[in-house]
Amino acid sequence: MSLVEKLNWRYATKKFDHSKKLSAEQLNDLLAAVRLSPSSIGLQSYKVIVVEDPTVREQLRVAAHGQSQITDSSQLIIFASETNLDEAYVKNFIDLVAEKRQTARENLAGYEQMLTGKVNHLSEDQRLVWSNKQAYIALGVLLTAAAEMGIDACPMEGFNATHFDEILGLKEKGLATAVIAAVGFRAEGDNYGKLVKVRKPEEELFIHI
Repeated sequence: MSLVEKLNWRYATKKFDHSKKLSAEQLNDLLAAVRLSPSSIGLQSYKVIVVEDPTVREQLRVAAHGQSQITDSSQLIIFASETNLDEAYVKNFIDLVAEKRQTARENLAGYEQMLTGKVNHLSEDQRLVWSNKQAYIALGVLLTAAAEMGIDACPMEGFNATHFDEILGLKEKGLATAVIAAVGFRAEGDNYGKLVKVRKPEEELFIHI
């Protein structure tokens, strides 16, 4: 099955079979794909939180208007944006680049100056919006990788982000919930999985210049 066919197979799963869980290998492969997600200037200004604890998930379900995907899926994946995106964050990133590419720190001075200028040019609100956009790119990779692996997923925005942050203690970690996704395997009774996928026709969606 091609990737296009797998993307046609996937849908935003509303009912998960709570008895079916991802194997450790499946979860690791899925997270590996997310780790390799594109990110503006490589900063990856977010963290990915994998929630399995049933007690925590029950609390999160309340903060997500009772949606069953929160507790019935195999895992709940939370993308949380960095709220302290500053010069220190850039420095740590440059340190990592120097280590991984085995180059002298001073060789990256111009690169660091460019990144620092980018971050300093943005207001606090703009930094958060920018980080949220990077988190959504990672979400897209997660959904695509899940489809390719035959894993069901449901991206979700219907939740109280402030309550999520409180339950998970994210504010103290310099993080703020951006978007979430439930992953697992669809239940037989999920009628949404039987519906024809509706997308704009090519001539309405694409503009060739």
